[in-house]
Amino acid sequence: MEIISCFDPRFRPYGQVLEGYDFSQLLDVMARTTPAPADGTVYVASDPALEALPVYTELRDRGFGGLDVQLGYCSGTNDSLTCLEYHRSSEIDIACGDMILLLALQPELGEGFALSTEKVKAFLVPHGTAVEMYATTLHYAPCSARKGASFRMGCVLPRGTNTEKPDGVSGDRESRLMTARNKWLIASEGTNEAAQGALVGIFGPKVQLFS
Repeated sequence: MEIISCFDPRFRPYGQVLEGYDFSQLLDVMARTTPAPADGTVYVASDPALEALPVYTELRDRGFGGLDVQLGYCSGTNDSLTCLEYHRSSEIDIACGDMILLLALQPELGEGFALSTEKVKAFLVPHGTAVEMYATTLHYAPCSARKGASFRMGCVLPRGTNTEKPDGVSGDRESRLMTARNKWLIASEGTNEAAQGALVGIFGPKVQLFS
């Protein structure tokens, strides 16, 4: 699978690289305090230590126009695609160490919310780089940039995203995809998410970066 730089023009339909932020403190705190499992990934929606840093206020006010946001992290070791999700909002991701994002576009979803893995593209986000992923970008946990390596990613979203799903959500076909607050997800067959009731919508050859 081709690994494309996030600075490549081919990234533009999915998001943009952010400039003008000082992430040095954030990167230092993440490298020292956030776990990065060697087997699997961990996601924390809101980390008080990260939200106490000055850059949090800038991400809230400049990145999200003053909306209340959460700053957490996703970290671990991963080299394959299991699921794809989207939100009703952009997401800002900050790479603490190189990482790879596996992305597709919401308009590429077919009948029944099916998506071929042939639509998925891989983008390298270098250490210290922040990207905004648009609301129409399908994504999930990042991948490691090298076989066996771990990744760490700061993650900014409207507060409450990825927390408990609202009660009584129904009424349209898309509601079948909602697995948490502000989170619509499709899964690959045989994944934990599918076993927990997520819609199986990812089909085609398995996406795995390292053999």
